[in-house]
Amino acid sequence: MQEVKLYEYAVIRLVPKPEREEFINVGLVLFSKREKYIKVKTYLCSDRMKCFICETEFDIIEKHLTSFENVAKGGKDAGPIAQLEIPERFRWLTAVRSSIIQTSRPHPGQAKDLDLAFDRLFEDLVM
Repeated sequence: MQEVKLYEYAVIRLVPKPEREEFINVGLVLFSKREKYIKVKTYLCSDRMKCFICETEFDIIEKHLTSFENVAKGGKDAGPIAQLEIPERFRWLTAVRSSIIQTSRPHPGQAKDLDLAFDRLFEDLVM
């Protein structure tokens, strides 16, 4: 029987105007310390962005989200934060910030299959 795995996840949000505190869910980060697992996926919908008066260019936001993904993956070109251990990367990615890319507070969960849990959460919370 497959063992249940504990994880934490946070929703990645685009906050076009932080002072208004409105946001669009644009991604998900899921982490399991015991499994040494971290996964990030983003989806940026230009139609949703048009609902918010977003003065930031679409391409710039995509680059910021790509950087976010590269830090999570531990890419060598993603800077010193990406070289940290997985738990430290997750904590850095989910730290409270006032930029246009933010995350929700981390939430706990458990699943037998982390990839399946990730896909379900991504579909429910982002798509």
